[in-house]
Amino acid sequence: MKAIPTVEQREFAASLRAVLAAESPVPLVRGLAEPDADRRTPALWQALTDAGVLGLAIAEEYGGSGGSVDDLAVFYVEAGRALCPTTVHSSIQSALAVDQLGSPDAKATWLPGLAGGTTRGTTALWSARDAAVVTAALRADPASGRWRLNGTADYVSDADVADVVVTSAAAQDRTLAFVVSTAAPGVTREPLAMAGGHRAFTMRFDDVALTADALLGDVTESALRRVANLAVALGSLDLVGVGQAVIDRTVEYTTLRHQFGRPIASFQAAQHLVADMHIALAAARLAAHAAVFWIGRGRTATRETAIARMHAATAARLITLDAHQLHGGMGYVTETDLHLWSERARLGSTWGGGADVAASWLEETLEPEESR
Repeated sequence: MKAIPTVEQREFAASLRAVLAAESPVPLVRGLAEPDADRRTPALWQALTDAGVLGLAIAEEYGGSGGSVDDLAVFYVEAGRALCPTTVHSSIQSALAVDQLGSPDAKATWLPGLAGGTTRGTTALWSARDAAVVTAALRADPASGRWRLNGTADYVSDADVADVVVTSAAAQDRTLAFVVSTAAPGVTREPLAMAGGHRAFTMRFDDVALTADALLGDVTESALRRVANLAVALGSLDLVGVGQAVIDRTVEYTTLRHQFGRPIASFQAAQHLVADMHIALAAARLAAHAAVFWIGRGRTATRETAIARMHAATAARLITLDAHQLHGGMGYVTETDLHLWSERARLGSTWGGGADVAASWLEETLEPEESR
């Protein structure tokens, strides 16, 4: 793994930054918190579709851009920096899940729509509290050669705008993965109260009759864990983008804000805080990129994912708290918009498990070594 981005990656990041600056400005992000907001963000969605982002890590034969998860990592950093709506992340994750869990026929059925932006998706494959928990929450029963789903999936992100949800279900001694239409009879979505304007839902499946093409195939715990780990690793890179944006805003503010006749950035105490922010962010960036790198090469990479989440969650908390401190009273006024990144950091650093939960994943990888 190269620690320094290539020229192509830097150019790609710059192009993404320009697209997101134009189509996902702060006023749009603010507006999405309103009850009547159009969370489908059609202009942004079209721009990302045209840029090939939605199918960036999907093979061209399935309608994707033919890139890799390393390329997707570049997008996630820029998405965090620009506070790109999480509806985009949810749909990308659903495409990645189909790509990793589906049969060739299932991929050919579902990936062109997800990669091309005509179908929006989300996932219900792991616990929002602990991504290591991939036990199926639903039950699948055979019925006339097809399947019927029953059960409840909690904390499904962005289910209100998703056309399909990728989920798993227990079927006797097997675990199966399915793509289910959110408009199917028997599927209901109930919003949950969430901090920071994030939208998550309880999805209930009441004797939902599935179409013949809904089945992705049999899945193993390790395959589900790899999908979950990739989501956590990419989410950690979103936090890196959040941290970078906060540092940039803080440095700009401290150079403009004067006290005792000089910029507060000239005071050593402020410099130390900013230096610590940079150090924490650099460690989080390297750890998250390492996790994505190894997952992209076929490993489950639980250890690397745990380290990435621990660093990213810790850095996000440190950076946002110190940023508010350096902004002084201005940092607690919503008109400065700093709170938007703080709320994103709070969500991203706990969704799927915070640093404390990730420590248990790391412990899990060390146990076999300690027993020898």
